Amino acid sequence: MSASSFKDQGNKHLQAGEYDLAVEAYTKAISIDPSDHVFYSNRSAAYLSKGDSVNALNDAEKCIQVNPTWPKGYSRKGAALHALKRWDEAVASYESGLSIAPSDTGLKSGLSEVQKAKESSSRPQGPGGDLFGPQLISKLVGHPKFGPRLADPAFMRKLQNLQTNPQLIMQDPEMMEVLQVMLGGMGGANEDDINPPYESTKPTYDNKSNNTNNNTKSTPMETESDEKLSEEEKAQKELKKRAIAAKDKGNALYKEKKFLEAIAAYDEAISIDKTNITFYSNKAAVYIEMGDTDKAIELCNEAIELGTHHRASYEDKAKVYQRVASAYLKKSDIPAAIKSYEKAQMENFDKAIERKIKNLQLDFKKLQQESYINPELAEEAKERGNKAFRESNFPEAIKEYEEAVKRAPKNPSYRNNLAASYLKMGLFNDAKREIERCIEIDRNYVKAWAKKGDIEFFMKEYHKALDSYRAGLQIEPDNSLCKQGLQKTLEKINTSQGPDSERTAHAMADPEIQSILNDPVIRNILSDMQENPNSAQKAMADPIIRAKIEKLIASGVLQVR
Repeated sequence: MSASSFKDQGNKHLQAGEYDLAVEAYTKAISIDPSDHVFYSNRSAAYLSKGDSVNALNDAEKCIQVNPTWPKGYSRKGAALHALKRWDEAVASYESGLSIAPSDTGLKSGLSEVQKAKESSSRPQGPGGDLFGPQLISKLVGHPKFGPRLADPAFMRKLQNLQTNPQLIMQDPEMMEVLQVMLGGMGGANEDDINPPYESTKPTYDNKSNNTNNNTKSTPMETESDEKLSEEEKAQKELKKRAIAAKDKGNALYKEKKFLEAIAAYDEAISIDKTNITFYSNKAAVYIEMGDTDKAIELCNEAIELGTHHRASYEDKAKVYQRVASAYLKKSDIPAAIKSYEKAQMENFDKAIERKIKNLQLDFKKLQQESYINPELAEEAKERGNKAFRESNFPEAIKEYEEAVKRAPKNPSYRNNLAASYLKMGLFNDAKREIERCIEIDRNYVKAWAKKGDIEFFMKEYHKALDSYRAGLQIEPDNSLCKQGLQKTLEKINTSQGPDSERTAHAMADPEIQSILNDPVIRNILSDMQENPNSAQKAMADPIIRAKIEKLIASGVLQVR
């Protein structure tokens, strides 16, 4: 595997909360390419998530050493120092990062939170201090949902209120989720580079899912009152409103299937706010409906690049990847669609998308199997298998019969021949699996019942062999294979001397035998056979009782002298 593949593997483990496995995967990536600073950054996030702040700090420092111009390295170092409560050093790290990237919101938020934590550490803790103290921030640092929320002033106010009044947690579902993170640990990985601590989520006006015709209303950005905004900020806010209005217009036109007009409306929204990737995603949806999937994918790729550059929220980037997947599905390119959905999951995990991925994987596997079907080639493979079987080259026969089954999975004779080859090799379980599938395809295929009886005979499951041979004779009363099999099985049962541990073990593993032995009536009869033979003899007059007792005898569980 490549270093990039190990990194992707580490991201998945980190998202699933498997921190040790994530560290192991990132370590392998580093061993292949120790010059990539992202690997150290991601491993630092994994260490911090599992509570190993010391190693998190070591990797953050190594990340900075490899690439001292990358701001996120300083965020990593600041977060690790924050967790270690080395407040002054954490402040210095964030300030070093800001000297490189003065506008980096993640660094700004990290610095602010460290300064607050430093101040609060010198004050007596409130009633919730032990749980909701400065360590709360360090635990939420790399969390995929709450990490970005730390840049939200309203969210931070909620956390601060919890320190003085923990009872508020019962009134706020979001704070209940925070409590679960504190009590049960957290996950947190996204994309190629794990997101930095305190990274701000770009304000999003579109709450829609993957479909632009969703009727959910837009939610305005949570900001301070207009009186506190500068003229420039007011102007920017007005532009945002105009962009959203244009987008809403496009959504309405999309629902009316006025696609060209919808595209024009989305273009207007993009011209006003080029940083909102939702506009590009909605425009791509129109192109998908129009059948121009390549254009849709091109737009989404552009949106993803913009989202990465402007730090769009995980949820929005995930929706764009989902849009890409929709385009590939429109093109009937299932592997590419699965890959896009997996990228979406790396951004923001969604159980519904996970189910969709699994269903698509099953669909693709089925399509592959169906595309491989070719009855003519199946017959050729069967003939080669027959030749190898006659020459006692059973491994080669198995290979050819398996090919025949793949080429014509509904042909029972190919599976019957495959079972016969497995039987010759002593692979009884494989033989039984194939013959049972053969019978599922055609229950009137007498040869299959005869072969099933032969397999069960060799497995010393004589009670089952009797049933199989008798089932074949019900279909074809004069079938010589079933007659001979039934006769040899009865002879084997009648001439058995003493207990056979292997035969008994097979019988006791049979649910039918277990059910018979657990039947209170049968248990009483078995007891009567020892203590009251006359009573037992009368009970045997009942055909149902007699059949069960005979089954126990045939299985070897009950020995008769």
